[in-house]
Amino acid sequence: MDARFSGPCAETRKEAVLPTGTDRVRRKPLARFLALAGFAMALASCQMFTPPDVQESGFQPSSKPITVDNVAANSKLAEMAKAQHPRILATYGGEYSDPKLERMVAKVVGSLTVVSANPSQTYRITILNSPNVNAFALPGGYLYITRGLLALANDSAELAAVIAHEMGHVTANHGLQRQQLEAEEGFATKVVSDVLGDSPTAKAALIRGKLRLAQFSRNQELEADGIGIKSIGEAGFDPFAAGRFLQSMSAYTDFRSISGATDASLDFLATHPNTPQRIDLAQRHARQFGAPGVGTRDRNAFLAGIDGLLYGDTPEEGYVRGETFLHPGLGVSFSVPDGFIIDNSAAAVTATGPGDIAIRFDGVSIDKSRSLTDYIRSGWVAGLDENSVRQETINGNEAATAHASAEGWQFDIAVIRAGGQVYRLLTAAPSASASLDAVARSVSGSFRILSAAEKAALKPLHIRVVTVRPGQTMGSLAAQMVGVDRKLDLFRVLNAMSPGAAVSAGDKVKIITDK
Repeated sequence: MDARFSGPCAETRKEAVLPTGTDRVRRKPLARFLALAGFAMALASCQMFTPPDVQESGFQPSSKPITVDNVAANSKLAEMAKAQHPRILATYGGEYSDPKLERMVAKVVGSLTVVSANPSQTYRITILNSPNVNAFALPGGYLYITRGLLALANDSAELAAVIAHEMGHVTANHGLQRQQLEAEEGFATKVVSDVLGDSPTAKAALIRGKLRLAQFSRNQELEADGIGIKSIGEAGFDPFAAGRFLQSMSAYTDFRSISGATDASLDFLATHPNTPQRIDLAQRHARQFGAPGVGTRDRNAFLAGIDGLLYGDTPEEGYVRGETFLHPGLGVSFSVPDGFIIDNSAAAVTATGPGDIAIRFDGVSIDKSRSLTDYIRSGWVAGLDENSVRQETINGNEAATAHASAEGWQFDIAVIRAGGQVYRLLTAAPSASASLDAVARSVSGSFRILSAAEKAALKPLHIRVVTVRPGQTMGSLAAQMVGVDRKLDLFRVLNAMSPGAAVSAGDKVKIITDK
């Protein structure tokens, strides 16, 4: 959660907390609560939906791609894409700066550019400071890749496969084709009116939900696949890396389905289904270059580049450690019960658990002289039970609590003043649930101020590349990881190892540590 408390965390966005007014008519209560409280958000990203019956085609790149160096060639879509760059940065936590990593990525991009249909074309690669696994392209040669995706890849060939796919969208002018399919002026007006709002957080949310510049059709995805694999093969990379990375994403999807996801709406995985059919198609493309083993993987250079890469949340958004959220900047912490999964985003911290119970934690700015009970009664809570409003003290902090109900759902509201800031803990459960009070009191009762020593001890997590020593196993290596759950499963996913695989002395592997 961003310490600045923008968007839904600001008092001016009070309607975005519990269902009110006309929203009651349009949405079912739980879905509405989750959406308004920030639990659900759709992303316009590069989509890869494989048709039921895939036929290989003679896909060819454009001979005149729209790239950064020719944006001025009267392409409104390319100009708009250029204008979206700062907003993309705002949505994905800004640019991730690491010269060593940037040099490694630039080397891969350079190799791909040399063999492209137009070697003189220009691309702008941005590494985004996001733990989500994503990569996408905008017309104008703007290519984006998150540090979360870099953490999942295992060699330069896999990275090349991802980047080449996105370059394929650009060289095939998919953005231009989309522009031609839609009413150009109407589409441009919609993007401008949606994206250029006054609220920075609103801009970010609208980019996620409504910006369509990075979405492509099924055939365009297959075309980009074919172009990408052809590019990496011609550049000398292992062409089978594309299928290999799809397998890793599939394993990561399975891992996340149990462990929960961080702002899944911003993920490559949410819009790139990894079907066996698509993997098979990638392998067929790769076999045009020879049998498995052809081409270079350049694993050592890649691992050297990502060694030390930030993993997971940034210090500015706080950390999730198991069932506890801790924010060193704000100096606060709270925990959720067993079985709940915490999701930390820039706008708020949310958690979901058994019995359709959902929790949201955020902050608001209100006048210091205003009582918390008065704030609860100020109109931002729909279905408020006025008689339930209570002034309380939670772990030495001024607080107020209340209950509300709306269309088959019940809500618990806890508002806490600490360190000059006001925090909100909102819990929702079906009306028939008997667990709301117990869960809400457990969560609000766990809220506390961190000591100076605790704040100093909190450190971000990083990818560290280590060399396997004699006698070490996957289990002993995974046991070295800190700050993550299901260590062995995550170790296997990060290193693309099956349950039956084993490590050997001298191998290089990735672990997660705060050192």
